[in-house]
Amino acid sequence: MKNHTFIFQPGHWLGEGKIKLSMMDESLSFYTRWKIPESDKGGNLECVQEIQVAGLSDLMLNEFVFSDISSGNFNIELENQSLGRVIGSGIKSEEVIAWEFRMPEHGFEGFEFYERTQEDEYVMHAEYATNDDFRTVIHGRVWKQVSQ
Repeated sequence: MKNHTFIFQPGHWLGEGKIKLSMMDESLSFYTRWKIPESDKGGNLECVQEIQVAGLSDLMLNEFVFSDISSGNFNIELENQSLGRVIGSGIKSEEVIAWEFRMPEHGFEGFEFYERTQEDEYVMHAEYATNDDFRTVIHGRVWKQVSQ
């Protein structure tokens, strides 16, 4: 299986796309940066994702921990200011990395799907929902930042 350069190899990734919130009519542009370090001695990857949504002054931070990474599966934890900590599971194949969170006790579920289009570029789609009918749909792309 071809190794993914996104998530599973150290580096910085940039991204852009559109976010559609159920409470708004129009889509908002967003920009993102992923910081992916070397895995720790236990094989865990602790990544930070920064998200800037056009028109909003606050930078959103998501902290991810990828663990129990095997050839086709992994566990994932997401922590941020609005959700707290949620736990999910993921899969990876030749061209796809995807994960989902299903936490009915917290009224939260969602998924993210990254498909490789070139060696260091992926298109992505994500959807998240809460039990109060708040939905977020995200379309975009990420690419590896070239060292300067």
